[in-house]
Amino acid sequence: MTYTHLEIERTGHVVTCALSNPPRHTLNAVGVVELSQMLDEVESDPSVRVLVLTGAGEGVFVAHYEVNELADAAEQQGAGPADPAPGDDSGLHGFHQLLLRLERLHAVTIAALNGSAAGGGCELSLGCDFRLMADGPFGYGLPETLVGIIPGGGGTQRFARLLGTARALDLILHGRILSPAEALEIGLVHRVFCADSFRDQVAAFAADLAGRAPLALAAAKRAIHEGSRLTLEQGLAVEQACFGQVMGSKDAAGAMRAFLAGESYEWKGK
Repeated sequence: MTYTHLEIERTGHVVTCALSNPPRHTLNAVGVVELSQMLDEVESDPSVRVLVLTGAGEGVFVAHYEVNELADAAEQQGAGPADPAPGDDSGLHGFHQLLLRLERLHAVTIAALNGSAAGGGCELSLGCDFRLMADGPFGYGLPETLVGIIPGGGGTQRFARLLGTARALDLILHGRILSPAEALEIGLVHRVFCADSFRDQVAAFAADLAGRAPLALAAAKRAIHEGSRLTLEQGLAVEQACFGQVMGSKDAAGAMRAFLAGESYEWKGK
């Protein structure tokens, strides 16, 4: 498929999707639709083990969501969809559904923050399993309250789940933009890499994950994401179901027998 705002590359089991929207490097409605179409392709291909999202622009992952589109929506005075019922994502707008699909994807997802990411760009990265950021004069955060709105792409919910309500309130109500070091210190990003070797280090990080047990990683990802929203007992039931699935795989039997024999094993993904 040909995209306007996405540049797709594949190396082995790793797909890299670079977001391209010069000169402002913003995310817009067309970009969200294209990301959803890209996920259609990845979801249908079990050989994809890692999906990397990064920015095509120099020093920018995604600057923010396109403000012109948000201003147009504001002038329509709340012509958005009705509030969905709790636990029902069918009434959520496309961006929310996109991030939920990233969470549920069989492949491990990485936001390779090659530069600044604010607002919708930050929120896009929060939907990924890993956030890796380049070191430099870059900013990361949710400044929406500074222009009279609030984060609308899941930022309030994911910040609170990652950081706790007290820190989420502090960051969002003040519209604070963090440096890479600050984002790492509080746990918003998982790694900060030198900007000069960022792409190589991201590639190595992705290749390491792609070389691990794909069914086990997908099952662990599901158990963690689903279980985090449930009671302990319900989460244990999800873990138990995921454990049963991987225990019934050829990879599990083959890898454990190889381990006992002191041999290596090549993952089959089944």
